[in-house]
Amino acid sequence: MNMAKPSKLGPVTEVVDPQELYRVITQASSQNPAEVRASSKRVEELLDYFGTFDGLHEIAATRSVPLPVRKQSIIQFKNKALNHWRSRKLLSDEHRLRIRVRCMTFFDEEDDTIAECNEVIVAKIARHDYPMNWPSLLADIMDVIRTNLQVLCGSPNSDPRSTLVLRRGLALLNCVLKEFSGIKMLTGVKTMANIIDQLHDVMFAYYSQLSTMISSLVPPALSDQRTADNLIVAHLIYKCLAKMALWLWPRLIKPDKGGFAKLEPWFLQLFQSSTGQLKILSELRINLVLALRGSGASDRLTLLSVDRLTRHVRIFGKFFRRLQQLEPAKFVELPTGNEIVLYYWDRVVQATNGPPELIQDTPTAVFPVRFLLQAMVLFKENLARWTPFRKGGPKTETTLSQEFVEDAVRLLVSRFIPLNPADLKGWMSDPEEWVNLEDKENDQWEYELRPCGERVLMTLSSQYKDYVTPLLETTFKQTIAQPTVDLASVIQKEALYCAIGRCATRLRDVIPFSQWLRHNLVAEARETNPNYPIIKRRIAWLIGKWISDMCTPANDPKVWEILIHLLRDRGPGTDSVVRLTAATALRECVDTVDFDIDVFAPYLPAAATELVKLMGEADTMEVKQRLAKSLNVVIECAGPRITPHAQMISEGIPQLWTAAGDEWLFKAQLLVVVTSLVSAMKEQSSLTPLIVPLVREGLSEGVAINLDEDALNLWLAAIRNSSSLSCAGGPGLIDLVPLAVSLLSNNLDLLGKIVSIVESFLFVDAPAILQSFSLPLMNAFVKALTGQAILTNQKDILICLQFLTQLAPAALWGEAMHVAGLFSHIVNLLNHDESSATLLTECVYLLARIALADRQMFLQLVSATAQTANLPEAKVWEAVLDHWWRQFDHMSEPRHRKLAALGMASLVSTGCPEVLDRLPNEIFNLWTDVFFEVKESRNLADNEDASPLTLHWDLDQVPQSYYAESEDTLEFDRRKMFLDNDPVRTIQLTNYVAAALQEAESTCGGVHIFNQYISKTDPTLLKQLQDELRSE
Repeated sequence: MNMAKPSKLGPVTEVVDPQELYRVITQASSQNPAEVRASSKRVEELLDYFGTFDGLHEIAATRSVPLPVRKQSIIQFKNKALNHWRSRKLLSDEHRLRIRVRCMTFFDEEDDTIAECNEVIVAKIARHDYPMNWPSLLADIMDVIRTNLQVLCGSPNSDPRSTLVLRRGLALLNCVLKEFSGIKMLTGVKTMANIIDQLHDVMFAYYSQLSTMISSLVPPALSDQRTADNLIVAHLIYKCLAKMALWLWPRLIKPDKGGFAKLEPWFLQLFQSSTGQLKILSELRINLVLALRGSGASDRLTLLSVDRLTRHVRIFGKFFRRLQQLEPAKFVELPTGNEIVLYYWDRVVQATNGPPELIQDTPTAVFPVRFLLQAMVLFKENLARWTPFRKGGPKTETTLSQEFVEDAVRLLVSRFIPLNPADLKGWMSDPEEWVNLEDKENDQWEYELRPCGERVLMTLSSQYKDYVTPLLETTFKQTIAQPTVDLASVIQKEALYCAIGRCATRLRDVIPFSQWLRHNLVAEARETNPNYPIIKRRIAWLIGKWISDMCTPANDPKVWEILIHLLRDRGPGTDSVVRLTAATALRECVDTVDFDIDVFAPYLPAAATELVKLMGEADTMEVKQRLAKSLNVVIECAGPRITPHAQMISEGIPQLWTAAGDEWLFKAQLLVVVTSLVSAMKEQSSLTPLIVPLVREGLSEGVAINLDEDALNLWLAAIRNSSSLSCAGGPGLIDLVPLAVSLLSNNLDLLGKIVSIVESFLFVDAPAILQSFSLPLMNAFVKALTGQAILTNQKDILICLQFLTQLAPAALWGEAMHVAGLFSHIVNLLNHDESSATLLTECVYLLARIALADRQMFLQLVSATAQTANLPEAKVWEAVLDHWWRQFDHMSEPRHRKLAALGMASLVSTGCPEVLDRLPNEIFNLWTDVFFEVKESRNLADNEDASPLTLHWDLDQVPQSYYAESEDTLEFDRRKMFLDNDPVRTIQLTNYVAAALQEAESTCGGVHIFNQYISKTDPTLLKQLQDELRSE
């Protein structure tokens, strides 16, 4: 092997030893697991060596090397080299040139894995290098295709090597087209346009040449290798054509044709010839398969040819479907577009008119399931454009007659919607998995005949309601009166019930649902016929569908009677599928706008009991999770009425939790159930012994990444709905405070929610919290504030601290606030020029609350902070008082401005010289501003009969954020009571200020000394202040 020298640019990179690389790759491809493990690390290391990628590619291209080693080499190259294709550290220009040349030597590669890897490699390299650094790529591929296609078409005998080269060339071209068609950048778009310019005519000519050969097949020819070769080559050519056409289509439908108007005739020619070819090949295939079934031929080549013909027919449907998906409105306007969709539907009709065995999910079936699905999906999507009742938009010439629509509905209800033997077998062999798959049909309807048939029926009933509604109504009236005993009649009735449920919104005015419930469904739900689980399951589904689609409110006791019976019945004529479906239907009926708890209340005990029982019986976590969701909805909608059943529900949780292991989705749902239970029961909840371990485990290491959000929601709900933090019979919520403190200190991701939890703790019993955890809590607050917490979280912490100072006496928090350094941190924030105005304002609110709560504690904190920082007290007072005045203008709410005024008055009353020095200017100005707001508000409300103290605050409602989303919990009441007793609302400011001034006069040494402070006041300001104080 020749290794080019690494570039001298950039850091020095080790050069790979070709012999070592070969040896390591040989070991990596060994059948011996020990050798593979030993070599894997060295392979990873060598991938960072210069020349490794070129060496891997050369090994893969060397035919004499053992096949497993070649496979390992090209897979490693595909997975690693393409991401570093432009790296000068790992590849030189010489390497890249050699690799591009080698890529073109794989056309006759016999191993499919190596060939497919090469296709991906060429496409990815072409994305970087074509056309600038690899100008010959397209011409080289097309030369290979042209040469070998001539051999295929011109020779009467099959040439295996030439055919292989042709197949590889076409597959490579298809991969390149796929790569470029996905590029959105302008350069890539231009390249793709250039490729199409070169290829569109020649590829169309190639396909036309082959299509004449495969359109005239006769049964004996199917066993000829030449036929199989022609089919696969034609298929690959058409795939290339379809990719080019699908890339053009969105551009051609733009007003200016996207600059591709010259290619529109080619596109239309391709589309029209495709519709014609599909008809020819489809009919040909049906006749060939029928002939083979008659003759019994089943040799390898015949089966291969049929399989390739089936795949080729199906690619036309994929092409049409993709065009339809990209632009449905324009698809119906394409010439022969509607005609081909109706042809597809005719094949559906033809298939259902024959014996059932003609429809199978195999390539050799007369009507393969995948072909019929394509037909039904194309038909369904076009229906919206064919309706005669369509409002707005251009009308197409294609509309369906009443007879056509009615025949389509009958066909769907009688042949596609009924359960088939495979459905029943799946039901019996694995009921839970069957229910899971049924629920997933909403997403997978394009891939299964029965759900696809249901969606076609729904579209027909929506677009042709004047035809479909009367037909289903008549069929309903005829069917419900007939006896249903044998399996066939049971299956047919189930299909009708399915149709009624799917079209519920169209039928609600013509089907007497309540009468049907009482006269028919109640009796059918209690039938013990062994075939009746089929109908019972559909009855439960139908009731859920009818009520959840708002066709009728769930206020008829018969609804609940039927669902509860189906939910708990374990006698003959029912099974677990019925019970699980009833559980889902129960959730759908309960979770509606018109749900009436008074009607449901008698059935609540049975509903809760049976859902818990079913959760314990279920085998799969997916089913358990679905049942838990149903139980959760029942709890949420039942509210306090669930309380008598809470113990029964909660007793089953620990066992379910333990059995769930690492099934995090189910565990999360269990946490949601307990959260709903706590929220419903409020103060009557006795679930604390269950909640505490659930929260601890949900937030433990390794588990929190999956459950933290749900565990925090449970924790918050438990505190907000509790009246006490202790619990007589086990661990209490107060035992979770250390966890809250730890998370507050160390978990930035959860900080916002943890602050809310701490705040809720304080509202329940702040003294109890602070007696045991005052210092750890203050330390945690400081760590959070001094860490990387975002501004919003810092603000929330300061608000939480404001509540703390009001909810507990200063003796419980003052010392801890100093020892932890919290007060000094606040002072430092005030001194920091870059601090946010929002944050500084919250700091002032906190200082005001401290002063209002205990002014002597405030003085002690200032003194201790100055001593700790080795500063004069005057410096600390300067920072505090400067920002108290500066941030006053940032206080938008009058309640906050009054708080600042009250807090300052409290400090004035101490007679502290540093504070009194500010009286003549800042403090008097601050007070008169607030006095004016109060006075102004009172003037606005002079004519109202209300107490003087509440007039202003009646006009100043606290924002909703004050309640922190605690509505419908005990905490909301606690917050409201706390707000009503807030000194800011209960203390008259003028009286408080007057008393503070008198106290300051006494404290500072008498009137003469006090007058020395106020004598500096502007006379006008002083008179204004005196007038305000006297007016009260």
